[in-house]
Amino acid sequence: MAKKKANASFEYVEPIGDRVLVRKDEPKRETRGGIALPDAAEIPTITGRIVTISAVVENDEELPLRQYDKILFHPKNAVPVDLEHDNQLFVVPVEDIVAVFRRSAPEAD
Repeated sequence: MAKKKANASFEYVEPIGDRVLVRKDEPKRETRGGIALPDAAEIPTITGRIVTISAVVENDEELPLRQYDKILFHPKNAVPVDLEHDNQLFVVPVEDIVAVFRRSAPEAD
C-alpha cells in the first residue's frame, strides 16, 4: 500500500469561473492624521490586491482586471482561503469587485 503524505500542502490556488484571488489589505490601525484607532472602532477594510485571476477573467476583454491590481470589493460573497497563515486570501466573484485603483485614467480611443 502506498502511504499518503500526511502534511501535503497546496502551493497555488486557481480561481474558477468569473473569480479572482485577492490578498486583503491590512485593516487600518490609525487615521491619516495619526490618531490610533481602538480595536472596537476598527474600520473594516475591503481593499486588496489581485494575486491570481481565472482563465475566464483573463480572456474577457470587457473586464479591466489584471494580476496585482488594487481593488475595492464587497466582502459578502468573498470566500476565505486558508493557504497562508499570515495572509488574508479570498476568492472574490468579479461581480463583487466595485472599483479598480489606477494611477491615471485610461486613454480614450
